[in-house]
Amino acid sequence: MFDVVRRDGKEVVEHGAAVAIVPVCDGRVTLVRQERVPAGGRVLELPAGGVEDGESPLETARRELREETGLHGGEWVEVASFFTTPGFVDEKMHLFLATGLQQGEPNPDGSEDLELVRVPLDEVPALVEEIEDGKTLVGLLFLLRSQAER
Repeated sequence: MFDVVRRDGKEVVEHGAAVAIVPVCDGRVTLVRQERVPAGGRVLELPAGGVEDGESPLETARRELREETGLHGGEWVEVASFFTTPGFVDEKMHLFLATGLQQGEPNPDGSEDLELVRVPLDEVPALVEEIEDGKTLVGLLFLLRSQAER
């Protein structure tokens, strides 16, 4: 949920913190395709969600990844945090790279209609050109950079 408030004479959408996860398991990155009404259809994106009261961004990221994809465990690193739309929204996105994950059963929120899309790591460079979601572009570019540094 969000509110619109006035700050320094400007309207600001108060959204709060959010997380996105670049999950790597068995040589593939897992994305989700879901309906995004403002985008006019189904969008391919990283698993993500809002930070709930009392949760740290890492706790939220672990919970969201398990719910949306079933993936859990592994090694986690926060690779970036950034404002998604700083012109009018206060949402700060915390981006995590999660590797060495274990498979499990997804348990999405009842309102989420998610399609899991697992992409081999060597296909990520071509995928970047097709992505329309900002957090996903940032996450995949961080993934590519981490692979290049190996």
